[in-house]
Amino acid sequence: MPSRLVSNLLLAVLEVRGRTSGEPRRVPVNLLTVDGERYLVAPRGETQWVRNLRASGGKGTLLLGRRREPFVATELDDDEKPRLLRAYLKRWKAEVGVFFDGVGPNSTDEELRAIAPKHPVFRIRSVENR
Repeated sequence: MPSRLVSNLLLAVLEVRGRTSGEPRRVPVNLLTVDGERYLVAPRGETQWVRNLRASGGKGTLLLGRRREPFVATELDDDEKPRLLRAYLKRWKAEVGVFFDGVGPNSTDEELRAIAPKHPVFRIRSVENR
């Protein structure tokens, strides 16, 4: 099915407070932009950064070169994920495809929906520095 999704992609570093230590934790992430909205996808599933982001109430910072961008993240429901997982896999399947149980960008919506619970996806929105 043809899609009007346009995905601009950028490697970034996610910084979020550790849920136990309270110390800033950093991890490289693939920042996905689809239809003007930005997303973080967890190809490896329920990782430490996912748990830390949830525990922080969705508050984190993206490090883009020398720029620091505070944001608030909202976790998406599984039904919202298939189109974003498809866009993500179109770009990064070679690097992360092994984590998606054989599902790829050409898989059906039903196949993408079936793996959605294993891959948290967060919509991120910038917040002003205070």
